[in-house]
Amino acid sequence: MDDWILLLCAIIFVALAPFAGCLLSGVDRKISARMQGRRGPPLSQPWHDVRKLLAKDNNAPNRFQDFYVACYLIWIIVTGAMFFAGMDLLLVVFTLILAEVFLVLAAYCSGSPFAQVGAQREIYVAMAYEPMVLLMAIGFYLFMGADDGGSFRVIDIAESSDMAIIPMLGIFIGFVIILTMKLRKSPFDLSMSHHAHQDIVRGVATEFSGRTYAMMEVSHWYENIMLLGMVALFFQNGEWTGFILGMVVAILVYLLEIWLDNGFARMKWQTALKTGWVAALILGLGNIAVLLVIA
Repeated sequence: MDDWILLLCAIIFVALAPFAGCLLSGVDRKISARMQGRRGPPLSQPWHDVRKLLAKDNNAPNRFQDFYVACYLIWIIVTGAMFFAGMDLLLVVFTLILAEVFLVLAAYCSGSPFAQVGAQREIYVAMAYEPMVLLMAIGFYLFMGADDGGSFRVIDIAESSDMAIIPMLGIFIGFVIILTMKLRKSPFDLSMSHHAHQDIVRGVATEFSGRTYAMMEVSHWYENIMLLGMVALFFQNGEWTGFILGMVVAILVYLLEIWLDNGFARMKWQTALKTGWVAALILGLGNIAVLLVIA
């Protein structure tokens, strides 16, 4: 694929991902409300919420908080742009981890005990999901043929003639498991409760307000689209059939996450850590062992 097409894909992501992420968030809230016997807000409610936040006064506890949250937003956008531009998947993973660091720093610098507990839990959750994400990148490298030079490039994986889903089924299942943590869904929404009256109030976002909180919400819109793009990558085969199948599966996976979010209570961080590491050890490393054998 030509470089200008890849650049165009990155630009489209930067321009349109907030709208797609906002719509996805609206669908999430609507479905969740119906599952709880409520009518729910309109699909455009997340946009109205962010617009209202942008109009509010920004009361930050110190001058560094806004800087860290802005860095979090910027690096999430950069990470997604790199992914949709077909760049190195391993670099995408490391950049995503860097963005997470800025969110933790923003929570720690506020001085709020609730925010600091949320920051600690954010670190625990990151420790739980990062091994599986790294193993996913390694799995794609082996799938592309380590003996033949392999490739971490997203565009090479997407243009492969074979879908990765069958030889990487274990890694795919493991990635869906840790996706619950990355999407901040129950039972692993440990660092940021959905409702202000819960155990850690709003966790990492306790002291966020106005433009700061709006930036974090927009960051999640960008991140959700990128994560669903990673799900779709397992089904790419260089044809439109793979592209369409990947989008359908990504939507179904997101619906599954909504169902999990509404069907399970929050678990302890120890459970999240065990779940992430067991998934990485059994599904991730087990699948990589299979790829090494069949390579």
